[in-house]
Amino acid sequence: MAGQVKATPTYALTPSSERTPTAQNYLTNADFDWLNQYLPDTYEKEFERYGNRTISSFLRMVGAEMPTNSDLIKWAEQGRLHTKYTSVGSGALVNADQATFQVNDVLDPTAAEQVIRVGQTIMVVQNDGSGSNKAVVSAVNNAAGGRGQFTADFYEAGGLVTAGTGVGNADVTVFIYGSEFKKGTAGMTGSLEANDFIFDNKPIIIKDTYNVSGSDMAQIGWVEITTEDGATGYLWYLKSEHETRLRFDDYLETAMIETVPAEQNSGAAAILGSSGAAADPGAGSDGIFYAVTQRGNIWDGGNPTTLADFDSIISRLDKQGAIEENVIFANRQFIFDMDDMLAAQNSYGAGGTSYGLFDNDEEMALNLGFSGFRRGYDFYKTDWKYLNDPTMRGGLPSGAGSGKINGLLVPAGSTSVYDQILGKNAKRPFLHVRYRASETEDRRYKTWITGSAGGAATSDVDNMQVNFLSERAVCTLGANNFFLFQD
Repeated sequence: MAGQVKATPTYALTPSSERTPTAQNYLTNADFDWLNQYLPDTYEKEFERYGNRTISSFLRMVGAEMPTNSDLIKWAEQGRLHTKYTSVGSGALVNADQATFQVNDVLDPTAAEQVIRVGQTIMVVQNDGSGSNKAVVSAVNNAAGGRGQFTADFYEAGGLVTAGTGVGNADVTVFIYGSEFKKGTAGMTGSLEANDFIFDNKPIIIKDTYNVSGSDMAQIGWVEITTEDGATGYLWYLKSEHETRLRFDDYLETAMIETVPAEQNSGAAAILGSSGAAADPGAGSDGIFYAVTQRGNIWDGGNPTTLADFDSIISRLDKQGAIEENVIFANRQFIFDMDDMLAAQNSYGAGGTSYGLFDNDEEMALNLGFSGFRRGYDFYKTDWKYLNDPTMRGGLPSGAGSGKINGLLVPAGSTSVYDQILGKNAKRPFLHVRYRASETEDRRYKTWITGSAGGAATSDVDNMQVNFLSERAVCTLGANNFFLFQD
């Protein structure tokens, strides 16, 4: 009989909002041979049952943090330098030396003129694959009632290769490849302004707290522990506060990944909107998953498991920014699928990887948990704990519509954008966090103590309360270069 995983560990420890000693948040003798209760002057070595319990520092690996003094972050991304129309119709007859075309693509903005100008040379490709022509534009008509029309004269003596079926149809694809003018003629008429795409996002406020009574602080003894950063010797009650801090650190990251804007008339808009009204969608923010879903690329229907699948991804990346280095953060199964794909290729691709993202040092990449392969571009893959954690996105049901995320492809490096606040072009990482800050208030990561214990003297309440707050937003620049892999 084939082997199988049968037993599933249960979640024996349940964190409480306040530090109240109970059987549920204590390690028992059955767990790791601890005493039933922590007692003063009892020293024990703690074993981390679930290993490093923090989410991997995803944003720290791929992005950066920088301040903003505004509650709305705006940036402009340059549109494409070149325009190709794929839905162009004509009523011209086959072999015609000249043809008038109508651009039926959705123009941006919709009522604007098409960008083709007199004197430009164009390629005209039949959408049914029957042939192509090259032509020079001899007239354009952007007047009311004739918007999007241009006339072209063909270089081929045989004229138009295939008759048109009407100006309202999508017979041909047209793109500009240059221009040509007679000697002694005037220059190009008109100029083009690239359409910048304006995006914005707003920060959200994230909070947490840790509370311990003064009596419990006085009674707690020393317990030797080992934290995630290797430090030892924390007081027991400080360990609990430290775990709250770690959990808050995780939420700072996962909120930036998962947050979505509140829709108008939603319940979240009613309680979190700036006006307190359901019609005010001033709640939420554009998290990474949301931004990529709205403006990026989606792979669904199962993981890409073959080179042909990856070729489809590469073909899409070719049509976008063609970023040379890309990082794939994936769940365990997706990692296995990529490993199996590469193993079937007789060590294909690994030797050609530059590891430029890691100072051209393969050993550094491996030490950080990344392995690379090359297929058109350099890809670095790594296991993303967030997608595996059974208390977070790990273990979610599969299937179309389940919302299960298997991986995220992030372009490495920075891109140039127009920063609306600074009023100038700037280099920004494709992913970065903006936090609220001013000369008097830094809200990147605030923590303060209230109460009357632990050195605090802010109230007559016999406790120590550690407060955490951050106000931040994630900026996903060039989302058209990202890929989200989902079921």
